[in-house]
Amino acid sequence: MQEQHERFYSNHISRDFQLQKFGWSGRPMIVFPTTLGRYHEAKDMGLMRSIAPFIESGKVIVYCVDTLNHESWYNKQLHPRDMARTQAAYDRMIRHELVPMLQHRHNAHKVIAAGCSFGAYSAANFAFKYPEVVSDLIGMSGSYDISSFLHGYYDDEVYFNNPIDFMNNPNNPELYNMGIILGTSEWDICRPETVRMSNLLNEKGIKHWLDMRGWVEHDWPLWNEMFPTYLGRVLG
Repeated sequence: MQEQHERFYSNHISRDFQLQKFGWSGRPMIVFPTTLGRYHEAKDMGLMRSIAPFIESGKVIVYCVDTLNHESWYNKQLHPRDMARTQAAYDRMIRHELVPMLQHRHNAHKVIAAGCSFGAYSAANFAFKYPEVVSDLIGMSGSYDISSFLHGYYDDEVYFNNPIDFMNNPNNPELYNMGIILGTSEWDICRPETVRMSNLLNEKGIKHWLDMRGWVEHDWPLWNEMFPTYLGRVLG
């Protein structure tokens, strides 16, 4: 696979932002890392290898991005208000800096958003908030409620970064055009939260596929098995 490390300065987070690009042509896809993961995690853990045929054939070009989780939800020193503000700045950076770059570079109006575990939260939080620029969401073993990080604190910034809340009031018609895949398994620790999000989408009439795998634990072997199936479905 063609592979390239990139970085750019982000005005929204006031620092350099790093990412790893895989491929040479195809539909652009953003892959978000797991808890405290980095941009090279998906390669290190075999996720890029699992979808190598799609990358090498020019059907998809993948951008594995860095995260600020260590400065937002997982920074125990921050007030929950500032956790949410940091997450919001990260999302604005993806929406207003990275996505326009990919749109211009690949002549594409929309991107695919994907992630495993906490990366599934990041992907869904972005996709559900900005469906006008996301064609498909692939969430593997995700929990879509961040209230456990907040010790009871709540404000508008929390609301707009907690998908299980703001998806109670979907107001963008593009949500109903998005391809949505939510994957989990019988032994997945995030199974209840994935099913909870699926039930909410059903209540709102938003089409999606809830894929329930067998007795496999919440870890990379499950996601490496899931990802090529889901991406194949997205790419047709």
